[in-house]
Amino acid sequence: MDFADKLAELKEKILKLKDQVETEEATKTAFVMPLISTLGYDVFDPSEVVPEYTADIGIKKGEKIDYCILKEAEPIIIIECKHWKENLDGHTTQLHRYFHATKTRFGILTNGIVYRFYTDLDEKNKMDSKPFFEVSLENLNESLINELKRFQKTQFDLDSIVSSASDLKYSKQIREILSQDLKEPSEEFVKYFASKVYEGRITQKVSEQFKGIVRKSCKHLISEIISERLQAALNTEKVMATSEEIPEMKEEEVSVGKKGIVTTPEEEEAFRIVKAILVKEIGLSRVFPRDTKSYFGVLLDNNNRKPICRFHFNGTNKYLGLIDESKNEERFPLETLDQIYNYADKICKTVSFYEEA
Repeated sequence: MDFADKLAELKEKILKLKDQVETEEATKTAFVMPLISTLGYDVFDPSEVVPEYTADIGIKKGEKIDYCILKEAEPIIIIECKHWKENLDGHTTQLHRYFHATKTRFGILTNGIVYRFYTDLDEKNKMDSKPFFEVSLENLNESLINELKRFQKTQFDLDSIVSSASDLKYSKQIREILSQDLKEPSEEFVKYFASKVYEGRITQKVSEQFKGIVRKSCKHLISEIISERLQAALNTEKVMATSEEIPEMKEEEVSVGKKGIVTTPEEEEAFRIVKAILVKEIGLSRVFPRDTKSYFGVLLDNNNRKPICRFHFNGTNKYLGLIDESKNEERFPLETLDQIYNYADKICKTVSFYEEA
């Protein structure tokens, strides 16, 4: 089972059990320890994972960190845990103290569902006030999973993570600023655009006038971008046959050992996403890949008569082919692979057709 599949299983466990998890200790056992294990660390090996790790701070002795992950006997990640119902805002004080005391480079604050990752980008050996990365196990996508992979035992590389942490932290903050300014333009945002188009002096009155103009312009631009994408999708569907009868796959089309068929990393990643979607519906051992020269197919029970979906990735544009009850295929354009999750209900419904039959 790959990393994405393990995360999908943990997500289902959280959704199923969280109402029964009533304490912080239970949160650690049910949710946090499994995530540490999923990252490849042995939670029962004290040379790798130490619960209640001692971090003496000045004259304060016996301060305890919930978990400390070690590499060559040195702390590389410390984890402070809260109950899953707790909002993490306002709970960084302890982690901040522990971060300085242990000389680690990464601190995690979590309630077992949301994980906030901190480092020391602003000042060495002093934990930043804002996380560089945040992820909720209830709302995963391809890009978030790829960032989490960096913290796996087999892939952990300090310099690489620190380098990417800088990009993640500042790009997140820039997106937040842009999002806020697009909704309610700040004075600096308004003055920037006014200075580009207005030749006179930008007084307070001019600034107020442009505030409304900038707000409207941003709304119109966003609406136009959305409309263009929707129209492009509609045009694509018109050009293509909206549904086509699916012929059975012939054995000579199967990718195993056949000349001219290459399974790409994108097809492999898309197949893993479909498996993650189906993990709560059927056993993963029942989901099979079938690569052909024209598309990559996903089958139930390795049966050509039970296609679940298809990936059409060989052209300039990428499409997800979904199968209906009559075994007709409808194709949907994909800009990113994580958009496959948007069709999770349709994929599960296709499987249910075969199960009911």
